[in-house]
Amino acid sequence: MDTLRCNDLPPERWHARRGFLALPLLLVACAADPVGDYLYGFGDPVRGAALYAPQNLGDTSRWQGQPARAALAVEQLEFLANEVATNPIYAPEIDPLVQVQLDAARTEMRGFLGIASGTAPQLVIAAMRRVHDALRGGRRAAAEAALSSPAFAAGPLVTLQRLAALPRLPRTAEAANAVYAEFRRLENRRR
Repeated sequence: MDTLRCNDLPPERWHARRGFLALPLLLVACAADPVGDYLYGFGDPVRGAALYAPQNLGDTSRWQGQPARAALAVEQLEFLANEVATNPIYAPEIDPLVQVQLDAARTEMRGFLGIASGTAPQLVIAAMRRVHDALRGGRRAAAEAALSSPAFAAGPLVTLQRLAALPRLPRTAEAANAVYAEFRRLENRRR
């Protein structure tokens, strides 16, 4: 099963797993999530990204030959690592070990792609979103332009090649499973 995104969902399928999802709620969910528009998060982009983390980040080699999807996975990892550390709702509640694992995963991903370690997460998130959108629209030059920043030290061509050949990254897989389990733990505790 592929990730459910607002952009990919035809109107006749605008429903959640447990029933109809009203159009206003759908629009809020789509607008609220800068990373993936995850409907399973029911309008909470952090929760949605965490619940989809094992699917999207558990085995990053599944995106080989799909650089647009790989860019979305990188974007999700950056978003999760940043939000778990800074989000006023989740940061105080998340087990600190999960943050350590997400930071290790971000370091691993950035190391593979040649992204400078001190780059602001928002810069990487925005660039990867532009890469995804450009590649999906068949605009390779726009994707290269999105990666033409000193933050992408390997350069646009190499970074795009690496996105197309993303291997399984073990620290990223561990962090994906950990953040998923942590969000499930928090949900169970609140019930």
